Amino acid sequence: MENVKVKVAIIGSTGYGGVELIRFLMGHPHVEIVSVISSSSAGEPIADGFPHLSELMVQNLDGVDPQEIAEKADVVFTATPSGVSSKLVPQLLEVGLRVIDLSGDFRIKDRSEYEAWYRHEAAEQKWLDKAIYGLCEINGDLVIGSSFISNPGCFSTTTLLGLIPALNAGWIDPASIIIDAKSGVSGAGRGTSLTTHYAEMNENMKVYKVNKHQHIPEIEQELSLAAGSPVMVTFTTHLVPMTRGIMSTMYAKLQGDYTEEGLISLYREFYAGRPFIRIREAGKWPATKEVFGSNYCDIGFSVDDRTGRVTIIAVTDNVVKGAAGQAIQNLNLMMGWDETTGLKLSPVYP
Repeated sequence: MENVKVKVAIIGSTGYGGVELIRFLMGHPHVEIVSVISSSSAGEPIADGFPHLSELMVQNLDGVDPQEIAEKADVVFTATPSGVSSKLVPQLLEVGLRVIDLSGDFRIKDRSEYEAWYRHEAAEQKWLDKAIYGLCEINGDLVIGSSFISNPGCFSTTTLLGLIPALNAGWIDPASIIIDAKSGVSGAGRGTSLTTHYAEMNENMKVYKVNKHQHIPEIEQELSLAAGSPVMVTFTTHLVPMTRGIMSTMYAKLQGDYTEEGLISLYREFYAGRPFIRIREAGKWPATKEVFGSNYCDIGFSVDDRTGRVTIIAVTDNVVKGAAGQAIQNLNLMMGWDETTGLKLSPVYP
């Protein structure tokens, strides 16, 4: 019997998240990309903005029209800026589309919290309640068969995957968590700014949004669910002079006499059957290049007997596991496919 493919549209196809969705979905055996969409470049060939797609994708960019999208597609990815999705996604859901949203507009369930951190009007509560927070390794069972997924943020994905097993087990003190996170400049998007200008960023490292990053309430929301009580963290972000990659280095006070070997066993048991989590052996820690271009999250540990603290190191590719790859993983779970479909690629090395 011929494979009937799910028809997919991508809104925000001219951003890094959107074009990475295209790269992976072009090789997905159960998907046909029927529309690539950009409000700013409608009518232009997508290869004009991304010459690497020449002769690979010959579609012109469509405009944003929910009814027209619904006539072509079954599922739509919205890789739009925050503040846009909150207005657009409800229209897409109301015309019968399944939606996987890559913006931050539906991640935070408390409207006042969202508005305080994002400085936009929050989506209506009914849509926030409907959205499944698509951290696949934690909420995968909720994603299956759903119609609306809020894809987690890149820093949030890396940090939560690194902390939740230990927090859930009660092995670390929730009040002691400090997170030092570093990202490549693609996390800032394709738009130009002084912050990511080559002469400003080359041979430089910058701290930014100190204690004010919009992923803080998202991280605290999900850690609080894992701990069963409110959790607050110190979270500091840095830009480093590389294109892709996130490293979250997390520090916490141990609540018992736990070893690196014990943590490794705990995490391997917690993530058993989750194909994109790789736990390192004792004394070995992951690097961003080891997940480059892939949907993997690699995690390592160091226990400091002198201070009674654990250092947890987690790395991801911010454009893949932190955005497009996890969105496709959510699509796979949503549709009942093997979650590795179209994603089980080796990291690019060197």
